[in-house]
Amino acid sequence: MNLSEIETFLTIVNTKSITKTADLLFLSQPTVSHRLSSLEEELGFPLVIRKKGHKQVELTAKGMDFISIAERWMSLWKETRALQHNQDRLLLTIGCTDSMNLALMAPLYNQILEMNQKLDLNIRTHQSSELYGLLNNHDIDIGFVYHHLHYKNIISEKLFQEKLYLVQSDQPVIPRPLVHTDELDSAMELFLSWDDNFQIWHDRWLASSSRPHIAADTITLLDRLWKNPLNWMIAPESVIAELARRRPLYISELINVPPHRVCYKIKHKYPKLTSMHAVSFFEQSLDEYLQKRSFQIRIGEIWGGPDTSI
Repeated sequence: MNLSEIETFLTIVNTKSITKTADLLFLSQPTVSHRLSSLEEELGFPLVIRKKGHKQVELTAKGMDFISIAERWMSLWKETRALQHNQDRLLLTIGCTDSMNLALMAPLYNQILEMNQKLDLNIRTHQSSELYGLLNNHDIDIGFVYHHLHYKNIISEKLFQEKLYLVQSDQPVIPRPLVHTDELDSAMELFLSWDDNFQIWHDRWLASSSRPHIAADTITLLDRLWKNPLNWMIAPESVIAELARRRPLYISELINVPPHRVCYKIKHKYPKLTSMHAVSFFEQSLDEYLQKRSFQIRIGEIWGGPDTSI
């Protein structure tokens, strides 16, 4: 087995197509087929079921079993390459969502870098569903997501959960500590889908009346676009605390309570040996950080802003 054959097989697994694999790897289709046949010959069993006229590639039972072996082979090759550089420094690649990086993780990153001068961080911001794929391919060492998906080689652990509130400007349209979504003007909503459970709740209570004024996939962008004091949003407490550092807010609880947002920590079942020490150090620091971290959300009053200590 060699790198090119393993890489070709794993790409076929992901694309389910010889044609798409050839395009992604900048190869001819005959070259892709030759690499696959060479790998099968060396293994002594077929990896795919060959059917004329079928565009999608289907794996054999042994081909399915070989996926995890191929992924480990690729991971070991990447680790070997890292060792060849003979660096004394540790590298930790973290995958996280935009809102978690901004509202929760940034202070921890600074703390960790101060504690360990030989640690380098590679921080990648993606949607939750994308982070599972990156971890599965060993492109990140540890991830933090808001969707619980099932992957054969990924271990998922609930990290924490947080409550969601109604967030208005310092000129609230409904200045009350307890509000029902029926009272809100959906046409003025700033919307971000925090997770699947929130999306289901939102579709039930808000989506039928009007589309949001602004919908985005990052809290950074929503914050920049929030110019109208009549706008409002529903957000988790960590995001509210971060927004309150930048602008004064009026926070209310919702009568029809949205589901808590749950964060999961994800790790690979077969982690890279070169990153295990860095991951262990990060997890210990994270546990200590979360134990001390708390959000004091003030309900029914205007609070926050650049001059306020949050």
